[in-house]
This record gives sequence, C-alpha cells and structure tokens, in this order.
Amino acid sequence: MALNPDRLFPIEPDARAIARRLFETVERLPIVSPHGHTDPRWYADDEAFPDPASLFVKPDHYIFRMLYSQGVRLETLGVARKDGGAVETDGRTIWQTFARHFHLFRGTPSRLWFEHALEAVFGIDERLNEKNADTLYDRIAERLTDPAMRPRALYKQFGIEVISTTDAATDDLSAHDAILRSGWDGRVVPAYRPDAVVDAAQPAFRSNVENFVALAGVSLDYAGYLEAHRLRRAYFKARGATSTDHGHPTARTANLSPAEAASLFDRVLQGASAADAELFRAQMLTEMARMSVEDGLVMQIHPGSFRNHNPDIFGRFGADKGADIPRATGYVEELKPLLDAFGNDPRLTLILFTLDETSYSRELAPLAGHYPAVRLGPAWWFHDSPEGMRRFRELTTETAGFYNTVGFNDDTRAYLSIPARHDMARRVDCAFLARLVADHRLDEDEAQEVAVDLSYRLAKQAYKL
Repeated sequence: MALNPDRLFPIEPDARAIARRLFETVERLPIVSPHGHTDPRWYADDEAFPDPASLFVKPDHYIFRMLYSQGVRLETLGVARKDGGAVETDGRTIWQTFARHFHLFRGTPSRLWFEHALEAVFGIDERLNEKNADTLYDRIAERLTDPAMRPRALYKQFGIEVISTTDAATDDLSAHDAILRSGWDGRVVPAYRPDAVVDAAQPAFRSNVENFVALAGVSLDYAGYLEAHRLRRAYFKARGATSTDHGHPTARTANLSPAEAASLFDRVLQGASAADAELFRAQMLTEMARMSVEDGLVMQIHPGSFRNHNPDIFGRFGADKGADIPRATGYVEELKPLLDAFGNDPRLTLILFTLDETSYSRELAPLAGHYPAVRLGPAWWFHDSPEGMRRFRELTTETAGFYNTVGFNDDTRAYLSIPARHDMARRVDCAFLARLVADHRLDEDEAQEVAVDLSYRLAKQAYKL
C-alpha cells in the first residue's frame, strides 16, 4: 500500500517534474487549520484516543454515510441513538465491519486520507481488508497507548501551527480556557457559530434565544438580542477567536430598517413561518457583517446544504449523521443587500463557500474578483477531493486569481485526516501550477511563490492568524 510519492501529480513527464519541484517547497510547511470541527477537549485533556474505531470510524461522517448507503446500520458502527437505544460498543467489532466494506472507498478521498494516516502515523503499509483487520487493529491499539499518540503530541508531529474549532454561541469555552491555563504552547482558537440562535426554523429556537440573552445578561428584545451577540463575540475574541461561521440553508441577506427587524424578531420568537425564518436568517447575516466591521472577526458563510435530508436518520440519531445533501445555491442577488452595505469596506473579510460547483465561474469568482470584502473559501465538503479541488482552481482562477482565495482549510472532525487533507490540497495545487508553468503561462519561480501562498500564507492572512 506504500504511498506513491507522485500521487495526484500530472501524468505528463514535464509537468510532473515541475510539480515535484514545487511540492518540495511546500511539503513541510506548517499546517494552518483555520476552520474545523475537532473537539477542543482533546487538547485540553490530552487523553489517549480509546481505540481505532473511535479514532477513524465513529467521528467521520464520510465513512459512515458510505457504509449506510450500502446497507450497514449506523447502530453497528457505534453511532449513538437519541433515545439511548442499544448500539455496538465494541471497537474491534466496528473495525471489522469497516474492514469488510473498505472496498467501497475505492477512488474516494476517504481512502487517500485513511491510508495516509495508516502509513504516516502508524507505519502501516498494508491495505485494510477483512483478513488483516484484527492484526491492524491490534497494532494501532498498541500505538495508541504511547504518549506520543496523544492529541498534543500529534499536534506537534503533524506540524500544526494553529487550529480553529467551531463552537456554539452559547458555549462557555471551558476547554479553551483550560488550554490557555495549561501553559501548553499549541494554539487552539474558537470560532463563533451562532446558527442555533439565528435559525428561527429550529424547534428549540425560542428557548435557545432565551438561554442566549440570559447568558449575556441582557433583555429579551431585539436590541438586547443584538447586544448579546456583541458580548458573546467579544467573549470568543478574548479567547483567541478570529472568525465567525454561518451554516445557513441559503446565502440570502437582507437589510431591514431597525423597526422592521425588531418587528420580525418579535414575530419569530412567537413561532416563525418559513418565510419569516428565512428573512430573519437573511437579516442576521447582514447584522453579523456589521458586527465584523466593528470587531474585526472574519465572516464565513457555508450555505447550500439541505440538512438532515433523511428524516428517519435524523429522528433516531440527530443531526450531522451523513444525511446532508447539496443543492443549487445563488449568490449574486442573495448577497446584494449585504454587499451594498459592506462589500466595499476594507474592514470586512467575507469568505464564501459553496456546495454548488455551477456557481464557481458564474457567480462566486466574479464577486470575489470585484468586491474588496469578498474572498473564496476552498473546495468544501463533498468537493474536498482531488477532482473537486482541481475543478475549483480551473473555474475560479481566470476571474478571481489566486489572491482572492484563502488557501485551504480541512473542515474535519477526524483528527488524523488533517495532515492527509493538507497533503492532498498541496499536491493538487502544485499539479495545477505545474500545468501553468508547462503551458508557459507562469514562470516556475512565480509558481513556487504561489504554492507557498496557497499552502500557508493566504490562510494566515485571510483569517488573521
């Protein structure tokens, strides 16, 4: 299974040679991970990971959604049920199920990430299968008892310079406080994710808002609600946060008058219609941009996912269980109210993501290629793959260039996949740059500089890290 050193590079000999030289300049650069979902308690507590299944299978929705699509029940993978019902708890049994179905991942980025972790972290160069599953499980489990395999040690081994978690607006950030008190020199910062107190379509919206304003010590009215956001953002910022994150169904924005917005807030507290819920989300994106102009937090919008598309899975297991599906997403009309207000303001950095690749060249690249406030996030989620990354560069570079993008972020809950994902992104970008050099559209010294920017500098700059 040994990882081929030329993986993901162009097949043409000249371009491949150029890609190799470019990759040598970025392969060992530090990892800047400005957006992700690793658990901050890992770094605070620095405890050993319990078993191979808990490390590789149970936290990775890319893995269990594929297995579920082929008839494997989530209970057999140890995914917790909302009702506390019985699920598989034996890590070895879960691992054996994964091994029996590992062929399903042929051609997917999940296989590349998994095999990179096996070889680079555990020194295993055998491809997982049903016959060697127990042997590999034992080898990994034994290594997990080594202090060198704990989260903080892996942080150093992976060459991580800074990593951001994603945290609810009401999170007390106690894990982040514990990290800061510990004196550890790793840098783990929070990101402000207010979706639960912004999305009026959620059944618990009113109670979420009541808890939110109580936590901030403000009144339950629109003025108090906005002040609660300012106070909580400041709380996050004091603990190192440099960004906010907004996972809305659409990219729609609005810019209502204060009186109209206050009236809308009162209505959605009483129980929102679908139209009012969408309008409130739209208004709050503009309010979040206004606050970012004031406090300097970088703003990310992650729209276009039909969340929890499978009601049976959502009912039994809850959110984020592999049933989120991309859908068509517009940006030009949808973002205009926000951009009319703040698109020309140099104090705002608005990073846009998409699950709708048709919007890359038609909408996103032209917007980023014009508005000073707008930057493009990398290929994300379903497109966080070699072909997805290549398509992103092909469809956006001619209009937005490289410097209206923000490099790469891994957006993962699976800790061991972080170096694998950054390795993949760097290889794909070096391959893209190599073809530009081979076509005599870019000099190689320019390509080397761009490769470093895409791998390291742009993320630090865009996210103020």
